[in-house]
Amino acid sequence: MDPELTKLQQALIVAILGPDPAPFETLISHLMSASNEQCYQPEQLFNLCMQSDPNSLCLKLAHLLQVSPHIQARATAAILLRKQLTRDDSYIWPRLSASTQSSLKSILLWCVQREDAKTISKKLCDTVSELASSILPENGWPELLPFMFQSVTSDSEKLREAAFLILAQLAQCIGETLVPHIKHLHSVFLQCLTSSSSSDVKTAALRAAINFIQCLSSSADRDRFQDLLPTMMRSADRDRFQDLLPIMMMRTLIEALNCRQEATGQGALVLLIELAGTEPRFLGRQLVNVMGSMLQIAEDESLEEGTRHLAVEFMITLLFVILMKMLLDIEDDPAWHSADREDEDAGEPSNYSVGQECLDRLAISLGGNTIVPVAWELLPEYLVAPEWQKHHAALIVVNQIAEGCSKVVIEKLEEVVAMVLNLFQDPHPRVRWAAINAIGQLSTDLGPDLQIQYHQQVLPALAASMDDFQNPRVQRALLVLVCQAIMLVEKAHAASAVLNFSENCTPDILTPYLDGIVSKLLVLLQNGKQMVQEGALTALASVADSSQEHFQKYYDEVMPYLKPILVNATDKSNLMLRAKAMECISFVGMAVGKEKFRDDAKQVMEVLMSLQGSQMETDDPTTSYILQAWARLCKCLGQDFLPYMSVVMPPLLQSAKLKPDVTIPSADSDNEIQESDDERHCSERSSMPVLGTDKRIGIKTIVLEEKVTACNMICCFAAELKEGFFPWIDQVAPTLVPLLKFYFHEVRKAAVSAMPELLRSAKLAVEKGLALGRNESYVKQLSDHIVPALVEALHKEPDTEICGSMLDALNECLQISGRILDERQVRSIVDEIKQVITASSSRKRERAERTKAEDFDAEEGELLKKENEQDEEVFDQVGEILGTLIKTFKASFLPFFDELASYLTPMWGKDKTAEERRIVICIFDDVAEQCLEAALKYYDTYLPFLLEACNDENSDVRQAAVYGLGVCAEFGGAAFKPLVGEALSRLNDVIQHPNALQLDNVMAYDNAVSALGKIFQFHRDSIDSAQVVPAWLSCLPIKGDLIEAKAVHDQLCSMVEMSDRELLGTNDQYLPKIVAVFAEVVCAGKDLATEQTISRMIKLLRQFQQTLPPSTWSSLQPLQQQQLALQSVLSS
Repeated sequence: MDPELTKLQQALIVAILGPDPAPFETLISHLMSASNEQCYQPEQLFNLCMQSDPNSLCLKLAHLLQVSPHIQARATAAILLRKQLTRDDSYIWPRLSASTQSSLKSILLWCVQREDAKTISKKLCDTVSELASSILPENGWPELLPFMFQSVTSDSEKLREAAFLILAQLAQCIGETLVPHIKHLHSVFLQCLTSSSSSDVKTAALRAAINFIQCLSSSADRDRFQDLLPTMMRSADRDRFQDLLPIMMMRTLIEALNCRQEATGQGALVLLIELAGTEPRFLGRQLVNVMGSMLQIAEDESLEEGTRHLAVEFMITLLFVILMKMLLDIEDDPAWHSADREDEDAGEPSNYSVGQECLDRLAISLGGNTIVPVAWELLPEYLVAPEWQKHHAALIVVNQIAEGCSKVVIEKLEEVVAMVLNLFQDPHPRVRWAAINAIGQLSTDLGPDLQIQYHQQVLPALAASMDDFQNPRVQRALLVLVCQAIMLVEKAHAASAVLNFSENCTPDILTPYLDGIVSKLLVLLQNGKQMVQEGALTALASVADSSQEHFQKYYDEVMPYLKPILVNATDKSNLMLRAKAMECISFVGMAVGKEKFRDDAKQVMEVLMSLQGSQMETDDPTTSYILQAWARLCKCLGQDFLPYMSVVMPPLLQSAKLKPDVTIPSADSDNEIQESDDERHCSERSSMPVLGTDKRIGIKTIVLEEKVTACNMICCFAAELKEGFFPWIDQVAPTLVPLLKFYFHEVRKAAVSAMPELLRSAKLAVEKGLALGRNESYVKQLSDHIVPALVEALHKEPDTEICGSMLDALNECLQISGRILDERQVRSIVDEIKQVITASSSRKRERAERTKAEDFDAEEGELLKKENEQDEEVFDQVGEILGTLIKTFKASFLPFFDELASYLTPMWGKDKTAEERRIVICIFDDVAEQCLEAALKYYDTYLPFLLEACNDENSDVRQAAVYGLGVCAEFGGAAFKPLVGEALSRLNDVIQHPNALQLDNVMAYDNAVSALGKIFQFHRDSIDSAQVVPAWLSCLPIKGDLIEAKAVHDQLCSMVEMSDRELLGTNDQYLPKIVAVFAEVVCAGKDLATEQTISRMIKLLRQFQQTLPPSTWSSLQPLQQQQLALQSVLSS
């Protein structure tokens, strides 16, 4: 015995390990205590006993297992014995004597046979399995397997179950030790699964069989067990599953479910899911039957949800594993490494492509809650495997499921990013390439969270990977990712900026990495293959575009590399390189501004003009790049670009007039259609619908792309140069107006965007005297050409999104044209608005019906949501157009408004969306504000709606409603007076709401405060000023709605200038608050008031300072933090 033990400890150990069982049983009872404090000392004593005499202690535990009448005592003994016999730090088996080892093995097997309590029997099986996994491989327990094989044929169900439980665990731990007995095991499993009447026994046998099958490395060995699957699949209940009689179902599972033993059935399902996850091919021969059975279980509404969900999980797991294995069908083809194009997919057979596509579709269809748990169960095995194909497959899986499962994957973002970045260092270039692409896809699917949270890990990893000069494919993928990352970081920053009210911040996320990224890109530009150089140019362009003026510090270093490529890369093999250099230079120029770019601009422009004047082949990408470069250089140089327009515009107009080569496949000839498809593949043709019909055409896309680019560039020039674009309007308008009805949507969109820009250019040129003798009649003539064409195109437009764009453009045109529109044109616009509202309502009804269909699912729900949002945008634009017409024509528009009432009034309904309600309220607000007395006839109809909408759940609706109350209070006179009391009550609800000043609600709050001030100003005889004035002043200044703030603070200033006694209060009691409001508004600068209002406020404050006694003035001083600023303003 250890001499360092105290005498008391030694005495206790002797007593515990002595012949009297009482001290040992007392120790065990203390160890069974639920309290950690009570367990601490007994645990110490137990450990001392184990150190002093492990033989005696183990035999004591074994004896307690044999003889104790107390279930809890036997359970504790089993747990403690297992702990000592588990191969870890407390493993004491080698320290035991041979006789103790022999006794323990015998006692354990004896207890397995005799134990009646099921919970203890399972603990005993765990103990036996732990010990056997350590000593059986070395033949340290020769009696065990004979005992097991004998037990599985015993008449005792509990003994058979125990034997299978032990076999199941042994198969997991030391399955190779059992392989020599494969023939015997096969017959044992087959007999039990075929003839046993106990579901518990069959479940245990099923677990053992599945674990054993998983441990077999030889496919021939696994094939021996194929016949087990049918035996598990014979239908046992012909009544409930008679339609499955010819199929074969898993007997263990079905019996359990038929007997309502769903816990047992669920256990069997879990085991089969394990098998599907590790050995899907084992199920291959019975796949149809197994999947049919699982589908039947999943659809059986009489079963528990948990059972049905497990059946679904089985099917998904099996499918997912098969798809993952298809991703392993990839070869390290040398052609992939030497490819000059990024889309080269050498070594990727059709199996690989199908696996990718199906994973994507599966994730989108089923969503993250279903797919991610399955994927996360399977990915670790692939990530630790030595084969590069499995690492590659793991990345592809993450890549493919990220979009469809984004809401769930984003919760595991840290784990995902770490996994992918770790594979940036993988030895195999195809894995590194896949990791880079995965980060790119994740940046899109999981942005902006990924950029905001993990840019410190991702961007340095990207920069470090640029040094992979031995693998240009990896470098090229990396450069594409750099471009994508920069754009997404910019978006992420913008999102963050909106949240922090700092829209115009510099891209702080990106700036710290610019030095390293730019220097690496310049190295690649000099030393890389052409594919890499092109990527480096694109990345530099992206860096410049993102960093804007911050790129000026790199300009002098970068430009000397770019201009030589532009000038010297003239070979046909270098056409794309030259085009990329052109693109990069234009982005750099736009970023640094014309002052920095001026010295190089002339040379660059000369090169572009020379190229544009040269004869280029049809497959030369230069034309499209030149057009886009001109547009960027126009943005950079502004009016200084005008001298180049005579060179730029003629070819641009020529491109805009291009007529793409169109083929119309014969509807009754499959061969002709097939030929058209082949031709499309060979000559970059696309199939697209013909506008307004159900026909399709084949079209050469390279010509179409040039046409789209040209139209967009013309729009860009008109927008940038404004009146300077006037000389080209007469040529551009006849070219673009007919394109409003072009069959390709991108061309229509570009033409639509150009319409208001052309009209604006003409109007500005006339107003500034730059229109060469033209006057307003020219603007009228152009408006008469554009506006009816837009209305006609709108009538025929099938695309809801473009319909919204057309309405937006039409609204801009109406704002520019103003009152030069005649009544006939207004009539056509109003009639078209009726048609637009009717068509939109019809589409919404159709979508509502689609939601009731039996096959309606979440994926279609997302599509319908997007379609509804597009229709809301259409109605929003309708509201904008009506607002413009009301503001332009005022009361003379009301007859048209009356016609529209039957289309608009239904939008007040509770069944309409909040956005629809907001828009129709805004339309009435415009009528009340612009039509004044002529609008009073609508008050009885619309004011009740406004009052009700003040309590709408949506803050935007509340804002529009309280704004309308303010308008009616200002202009409604006697028509509003009866409703003053209710209006005050509604406004008070908005102002006093506990969350009124939160970001979502502050705009409604500010407009309610404004409306309260108008009621005070225009309806004093109907209110108690003693209550309203302090309530109004207590809300000032308002700071959320800056437009309304300027109006309210100007109103306050005017009332003070008039010495409004009710505002100032008895004995000027409200003057301190007014001075405090003035001080805060003045100190805020131009945000809360106009310069004129601020000047007037300062003048009033100086008057107060001069006319009031010093003691009175000092008592009016605002908050301490404003005093210094105010003193500075007043003394200047």
